[in-house]
Amino acid sequence: MSKSFYAYVRDAWKDPDSTYVQELRWERLQEWRKEGAVTKIRRPTRIDRARSLGYKAKQGIVVARVKARRGGLRKSRYTRGRRTQRMGKNKITGGMSIQRIAEERAGRKFPNLEVLNSYWVGEDGRSKWYEVILVDPSHPVIMSDNNLKWICSNTQSGRAQRGKTSAGRKGRGMMSRGTGTEKTRPSIRSNINRGK
Repeated sequence: MSKSFYAYVRDAWKDPDSTYVQELRWERLQEWRKEGAVTKIRRPTRIDRARSLGYKAKQGIVVARVKARRGGLRKSRYTRGRRTQRMGKNKITGGMSIQRIAEERAGRKFPNLEVLNSYWVGEDGRSKWYEVILVDPSHPVIMSDNNLKWICSNTQSGRAQRGKTSAGRKGRGMMSRGTGTEKTRPSIRSNINRGK
């Protein structure tokens, strides 16, 4: 495979704490904390990642930065007798990933657009930030684009809410589960919840 035009950006983001990305991120996070939950931005922060996920600098494509909470779910402590190990209180995670929550949030903010994909851009002790690529399926430029016109189909409506994006499919257990997991189709809850 030929060397990517944005390879230097990709390499810097692979280890952000030891490259120029660290100083930039420290400054950016101070600004991002003051923003709302969903903010429309002019251009992607990680151009290499955005382009690999289908982003193009053309009409009908919007990028939004979304803030979402961090951490697992807090569960109340049992008042009845159980030894601590069996309480099932810590490390309880939700069925939806933080990235999927961010995608759905962007999808609700822009109801006329469809979520194409998303990628991580930063986090601190309380929040995570993802940039979500959104596409206007009724825009004539998108309709005439051979690489993106598939998203104009009616079957692609509400992609983020139905778990059709990459992060959503992972949460549904639809990716790389291999032989022996045929019973998990069509969803993680099918066949008496045998999926997970």
